Amino acid sequence: MHYRITRRELIATGTAAALCGPAFAASRTADTALVNAKVWTGPGSAMSDAVAIAGNRIAALGDRAVRSAIGPKTRVIDCGGAFVMPAFIDCHTHFLLGSIQLAQPVFIDLRSKAEFIDRIGAAVRSVPGGQWLTGGAWDEQRWGGGLPRKEWVDAASADTPIAIPRTDLHSLFLNSAALRLAGIDRNTPDVPGGVIERDEHGEPTGLLKDNAKQRALAVIPPLTDTQADQLVRQGIDHALSKGVSQVHNTEIDWSVQGAARRLRSSGSLGLRFNSFVPLADWERMAALVKAEGRGDDWVRWGSLKCVSDGSLGARTARFHEPYVDAPGQRGVWTTRVDDMREWIPAADAAGLAITTHAIGDEANDVVLDIFADAAKRNGARDRRFRIEHAQHLSPGAWTRMAEQKVIASVQPYHAADDGRWAVRRIGEERLNRTYAFRSLLDAGVTTCFGSDWPVAPLDPMTGIDAAVQRHTIDGANPNGWHPEQRVSIEEALTAYTRTAAFAGFQEDRLGRIAPGYLADIVVLDRNLLTAAPDQYLKTGVLRTFVDGQERFTASSA
Repeated sequence: MHYRITRRELIATGTAAALCGPAFAASRTADTALVNAKVWTGPGSAMSDAVAIAGNRIAALGDRAVRSAIGPKTRVIDCGGAFVMPAFIDCHTHFLLGSIQLAQPVFIDLRSKAEFIDRIGAAVRSVPGGQWLTGGAWDEQRWGGGLPRKEWVDAASADTPIAIPRTDLHSLFLNSAALRLAGIDRNTPDVPGGVIERDEHGEPTGLLKDNAKQRALAVIPPLTDTQADQLVRQGIDHALSKGVSQVHNTEIDWSVQGAARRLRSSGSLGLRFNSFVPLADWERMAALVKAEGRGDDWVRWGSLKCVSDGSLGARTARFHEPYVDAPGQRGVWTTRVDDMREWIPAADAAGLAITTHAIGDEANDVVLDIFADAAKRNGARDRRFRIEHAQHLSPGAWTRMAEQKVIASVQPYHAADDGRWAVRRIGEERLNRTYAFRSLLDAGVTTCFGSDWPVAPLDPMTGIDAAVQRHTIDGANPNGWHPEQRVSIEEALTAYTRTAAFAGFQEDRLGRIAPGYLADIVVLDRNLLTAAPDQYLKTGVLRTFVDGQERFTASSA
């Protein structure tokens, strides 16, 4: 069940009372009027046919009310029957990494080892001397398996260090030059919570998993603030073109928060950011909140993220039982359980919002245990604990999540991707509780959607398609992969709007089209509520409004 809030509940919060209602609607002549539209205002609400915007707020709904708000300076946009809805909120991105990859060589589409080697060689030739190649992600499943090894590329990259992430961001591929700079050889011990892959002779193959990646990341020259800001601007333009008005940045550092704040100060942001920083830094964040508050509706902070385990693709997600294709291996704890038990209650006591990455069933169970302990210790409050991914669950875990009011922040496209090969990792029985979106909703778990960009496309239509149809990207499941876990189109739209706003403590002003709400709106070229499911991926964004301003316009609009 999605989170829903009534007008009575809104007024009771006090926050929205001054914003909503006829007094606000009548107080301003509209700056912009969207007419002749099919307007989905939000879950459980009536459709409308027009929207008026005054300043940065929704001023009126319905043709009669909107036309009465039109003045001589109002910009009137005839939507020609286009579909208008609240702009999308993406609840899980690694925004700077995604922005970096927009300008990097692409490796995700490669279909063979030979193509991978050739693409690496071409990319190396374009890299200035002494610089690193850190291009777009790769996926060995697309070339039929077989993890890359440094010997594949060393001949073509002797003087260029390479560090390219796997698509899930939990593995990093290095060549010999990069391994030398990172100080990794056969005598380097494994890192707690990480793996240095080795060949039959004990030599590193070039693949680093989870915490072992830090050895390489520590020696890659960091971006300057100017470089980071420029890249984030490019990512913002990309997000707006997909109808996204806000992202929750769940990268485990402070880089995006810094870039977003700088762009906010210069007036060049255009996209809303909800920032998560490492749980280990909870005292630093608590001090920032005490000194400066929690930001504003452009850049919000006060939230923390912990990564409890790894990923299914890297075989580092933490399970109760071993992997089918790696007997004896159950995954890793990328953050020590004792540290989570210490930090989460302490950060919660400081009033901070907490989310935890958990993919394996044991990781999800342990995180739920820690959340329950923190709530018991610190007493009742509106804390909105979240689990990012909630990917593989134990029987009944969704019932616990509902009872504990833990939000499931899930990424539907991963089901379309992992569904090609997940059975080889964990077998059929555990797949019944994998990407269990229907089970989560039916249990009453508040469930929001995101992309995990750049692990998956920053395009809500791909997530909507995956959640509603459950097709896998190889075309092998035309009737849906575990179709019993499909959701409805309105449930998918709600998870990207209304519930996403709730997950960010902004449900009183975002996620709906209603008088007094912030005017974050997307105009699409087809009605998603009535379109055939095979049309979702063909849907185009015509216009994106954020804070009342049109930030993206398609060339044909």
